[in-house]
Amino acid sequence: MDFNMKKLASDAGIFFTRAVQFTEEKFGQAEKTELDAHFENLLSRADSTKNWTEKILRQTEVLLQPNPSARVEEFLYEKLDRKVPSRVTNGELLAQYMAEAASELGPTTPYGKTLTKVAEAEKRLGAAERDFIHTASINFLTPLRNFLEGDWKTISKERRLLQNRRLDLDACKARLKKAKAAEAKATTVPDFQETRPRNYILSASASATLDDTSCPPSWAEWKEEYPGGWRPPCFFLLPLNPSVTRARGCLSLPKDRKLWNDEVDKAEQELRVAQTEFDRQAEVTRLLLEGISSTHVNHLRCLHEFVESQTTYYAQCYRHMLDLQKQLGRFPGTFVGTTEPASPPLSSTSPTTAAATMPVGPSVAGLAPPGEAALCLEEVTPPASGTRKARVLYDYEAADSSELALLADELITVYSLPGMDPDWLIGERGNKKGKVPVTYLELLS
Repeated sequence: MDFNMKKLASDAGIFFTRAVQFTEEKFGQAEKTELDAHFENLLSRADSTKNWTEKILRQTEVLLQPNPSARVEEFLYEKLDRKVPSRVTNGELLAQYMAEAASELGPTTPYGKTLTKVAEAEKRLGAAERDFIHTASINFLTPLRNFLEGDWKTISKERRLLQNRRLDLDACKARLKKAKAAEAKATTVPDFQETRPRNYILSASASATLDDTSCPPSWAEWKEEYPGGWRPPCFFLLPLNPSVTRARGCLSLPKDRKLWNDEVDKAEQELRVAQTEFDRQAEVTRLLLEGISSTHVNHLRCLHEFVESQTTYYAQCYRHMLDLQKQLGRFPGTFVGTTEPASPPLSSTSPTTAAATMPVGPSVAGLAPPGEAALCLEEVTPPASGTRKARVLYDYEAADSSELALLADELITVYSLPGMDPDWLIGERGNKKGKVPVTYLELLS
């Protein structure tokens, strides 16, 4: 218990010294050891990395899970080191509602069949979203959290130690400076002074009558001992000061000088120790800060993986929706708009309105919306207004004989016909022709 109390008292003294040094530095009353420019740049870079990593992490969590209540629940499960329960995605929940609605409203009706097909597509979209969230959490969010909860905490701890070592070093410098100033002042003070006897003690002659353990005689005793009064040539007097507690004669000030010499030596020794500890801690902190470059490389790799997983997710969503669109187009009685939309500006590149900018050929007898009648390709002729070239973006497999199979990066000739679905065009490649989806094409001017 005694040892612990001593340690507590020592720690309290060190804390107080550091607090005084820090306060004086803030008010400009004490000198501060400055770090080199390279070290300051490393500190600034580390702080920026930490701040932006926190922002990116929070916003990515919002992107993957927009529901704040769900994010709080996942955070609590993570802190309790428990497995997060499986949660139904919004797409899967929508698919469940649509399937139940189709079952109740009639699965054989056109509306019920459409609900069933859309429910299946939404279920696949929900599964793709679940895979994307899982992959992004492992490959992107986890490394960011590991940096903030592991590496950054270590860097912060070493930086606090470096700050304490710097305060100790500056405090030792201030102590040495004060000790040297006091030593110089003690050197310049004369050993004794001759003055009036009031409030003074005898120095030379009186010291012979007093030993180290005796107390100074009173004024009455001195007057009785020397009835002839004070004779300046006989006695030299010293002024009373806190360092003179007994009549020691001319030996008082030389002893003070020795004390100050010892104090200077002690302060110099403490300064050397503090400088060594500061240099060692600065080197440790520097190595950790330089490791931020490795952190950037790791985060760059994780960012590429995140983009790859996001690209895969959106590509899956795109394929699922294209398949759904083709399936719905083959259903009898599926609503297909026959009113040709107003022509948009030529600069518009929206896939939905791209067909409106196509050259329109003459109406063909027997042409019907997809799924109601087969397109008579022999009767289809290019319009008199001309055609346009298009580059194929993705491979496309024809669903039936009325469609034209496509290969990525090939060039085909396209045009539109009156009454066609605006999402489709007529494509020609050599002596082959058929319907092609607009979303697979890049129209060339």
